Amino acid sequence: MSDFDAIAVGRRVLAAEAEALRLQAAALGVEFVGAVDLLFAAQTRAKGGRIVCTGMGKSGHVARKIAATFASTGSPALFVHPAEASHGDLGMIAQDDVIVALSKSGEVRELSDILAYAKRFSIPLIALTADPASALGQAADVVLRLAAADEATSEVNAPTTSTTLQMALGDALAVALLERRGFRSQDFRIFHPGGKLGAMLRVVGDLMHSFGELPIVSADTPMPETLLVMTEKRWGIVGVTDARGRLVGAISDGDLRRHIDGLLAHKASEVMTPGPKKTVPPGMLASEALALMSDPAPAVTVLFVVEAGKPVGILHVHDILRAGVM
Repeated sequence: MSDFDAIAVGRRVLAAEAEALRLQAAALGVEFVGAVDLLFAAQTRAKGGRIVCTGMGKSGHVARKIAATFASTGSPALFVHPAEASHGDLGMIAQDDVIVALSKSGEVRELSDILAYAKRFSIPLIALTADPASALGQAADVVLRLAAADEATSEVNAPTTSTTLQMALGDALAVALLERRGFRSQDFRIFHPGGKLGAMLRVVGDLMHSFGELPIVSADTPMPETLLVMTEKRWGIVGVTDARGRLVGAISDGDLRRHIDGLLAHKASEVMTPGPKKTVPPGMLASEALALMSDPAPAVTVLFVVEAGKPVGILHVHDILRAGVM
């Protein structure tokens, strides 16, 4: 029987990489501030500079991911392959951009044309490398040095720990830039319209029914007419507004039962329940609206969407569930 223990190996690798990340976090200093400053400066230029990520081999794969993370958080970014850059793709890099170059050794021959191009056109360069004295480190305006940690492989020096550190530093840069720019979940939603994440970031205004579908009557509307509106709109509820168009109450099936005696002789304001207590703004996350429907009690299945005190839409629980919000 083999003595190989896959679980032990897995735990050893994860522990080694976790320790390397701890060392990287402890070593973070003013260079990181400088890198974020360069990224922010590029974004605030008149022409709107982009973040150009580059790297060869495994570092290139990580650079692609970092570019995607920047882009998904509202920072225009792209990946340029070093070999392709030497055959025309250097033209993709503009003077208002900033370059983020990844290489553990910092001595990758394929990066040389990008380094020369950055120097020639004074394009800011951020290096993620283990060797600040390397060609990449010497060419960079800011060097984010990878922590001195062994790769997780015991005998084969395959990129493992080093690429984890590169990935984590890229995430740290993206999040720091995101927070400096004041990027919010509402902004994030714009770049993630699809899938479960997109659903969870949808807001009430995306799902609500408005205009001709709104069940609304004025406070002095006779109940026979109010019942017609309630029946026609099929929401099981009707909102009541005052002379200024503000939502002052709502009439549900329960209100009709409580006023069944002489119901048709009343006006809407005499039958309504003042409020209603549960309303939502169009900018609220749909997931928050769903939670509000059940907590605090009593639970409701319909919410009026209100802006500046006036009803602008109506939202049913089925609208939220159909959108994939749970």
